[in-house]
Amino acid sequence: MLEFRLLGPLEVAGDRVVQLGGPKQRATLALLLLNANRVVAVDRLADDLYAGAAPVTALKQVQRQISDLRKALGSTSTIETRSPGYTIRLASEQLDLTMFERLTAEALDAHEPEEAADLLRRALDLWRGPPLADLTYEPFAGAPIERLEELRLAALEQRIEADLALGRHAELVGELEELLVEHPLRERLREQLMLALYRSGRQAEALKAYRRARELLVRELGIEPAPALQQLERRILVQDPVLEMRPAARRWLGTSAAADRSVLVVAAAHDDLETPLSLAEPLAASGRELIVARLIADERELRRAAAALNARCATLGRVARAAAFTSRDAPADVIHLATAYDVELVLLPAPDALDAAPLPPDLAEILERSAADIGVVSGGAADWSAGAGVFVPFGGAEHDWGALELGAWLASAGSAPLRLLGTRADPRSGRRDASRLLASASLAVQRLSGVMSEPLLIEASEGALAASVEPATVVVAGISPRWRAEGIGASRRALVRSGGPPVVVVRGGLRPGGLAPAASRTRFTWSLVASS
Repeated sequence: MLEFRLLGPLEVAGDRVVQLGGPKQRATLALLLLNANRVVAVDRLADDLYAGAAPVTALKQVQRQISDLRKALGSTSTIETRSPGYTIRLASEQLDLTMFERLTAEALDAHEPEEAADLLRRALDLWRGPPLADLTYEPFAGAPIERLEELRLAALEQRIEADLALGRHAELVGELEELLVEHPLRERLREQLMLALYRSGRQAEALKAYRRARELLVRELGIEPAPALQQLERRILVQDPVLEMRPAARRWLGTSAAADRSVLVVAAAHDDLETPLSLAEPLAASGRELIVARLIADERELRRAAAALNARCATLGRVARAAAFTSRDAPADVIHLATAYDVELVLLPAPDALDAAPLPPDLAEILERSAADIGVVSGGAADWSAGAGVFVPFGGAEHDWGALELGAWLASAGSAPLRLLGTRADPRSGRRDASRLLASASLAVQRLSGVMSEPLLIEASEGALAASVEPATVVVAGISPRWRAEGIGASRRALVRSGGPPVVVVRGGLRPGGLAPAASRTRFTWSLVASS
């Protein structure tokens, strides 16, 4: 039986290491493995392999890569042709990523810290180096590598948490200090270092670690430490007994650093914050941390921008953290914030050329690299006291499921109706209406969130779509699967250009989104379509 390994350089081994071909063949196999036991459409393979610039022979080239892979894997190949593409069928023990996910999930369910620490060490031992290390420069690889690294770091934090529960604080100090050199803005690691130092009788150094963390966060991002980090400092100052190690009562809580997730709003101009904030505020009120960031081009504007941002965040209905800093590389800074703060949704104001094809370069780079869901918001601010609710045009395409998840989350948070739009039947072509698809989508949403939806059938035209959403409070639409070449897509362009209600164009990411259950936090990817 062949074993497939992604947690390091791509590798296939059985009785021997299988010799794979060039970068495109290896990339094709990696794309199938990252979606193991799910069908990957030929169009998606071509789009990911060629970064949206697939040649006219792309279909034949994909077919050739699949044929060569089958030959390389021999009689044990499990690559199957399944419309509209291909799938690789694997048992859980054949893929290191699946084994890693299983072990980390079992650790969260463990009753004792010894068991959890052992499971997490076994999971981390599966890593042979940086994930997909030999495919780093392939166009598709950025977001998967980012997500895989997040999972490794979250498992490492969980293992450290288990070791703290076992009283191993003294031996953890050095490891945590090394990790913070690599991840200086990771606040969970700061908390763990402060606690390890305090329990080792080094209270002054624990307080110094907090001051260093605060100085770094304020200097780099213009943001104050999270409430949990601030509370830990206060407890250390007063030597709160709750921080003491109590071996007789120790227990493994199974909490994950990835369990507390955030919504991130980012804009360059202050006025551009209002439309995404009108969506972020109700989402944050449902229990998420809200981070509002401004990226400033001119350092002379920084002080005034930070003051205005702080004042705006103070008016929000819940505690929000504000970050204002100068930026020379906006896409990199957005990705950095989203990664550092376990962001599940990034909301961005629409650029002027949102309806262009190709998309503006900065936006395209964020869409390419982000592991979180991205919502690009156009139009005015949403008024949750008016309108007919959240409208989601739904055709079952790749990013339509991400849009459906966000739409249901918004409907629940804003106490608004959820309406799913699909096409009417076309007797001339024999195409049936979309009611069955909408029913399946509705059942998936109800099972996870309890949100009921109403189906609306419309004519299959851009004009009919634009007219049907006029009464909406907000429209949430998935971006075209071929966004690299087509931009947001023809129907989404019609919505953006209509001048109607605010429109959120969604690109679904690999990280679990707003409706994902807690158990999905240890998984590489999760989506409504997989859960349904």
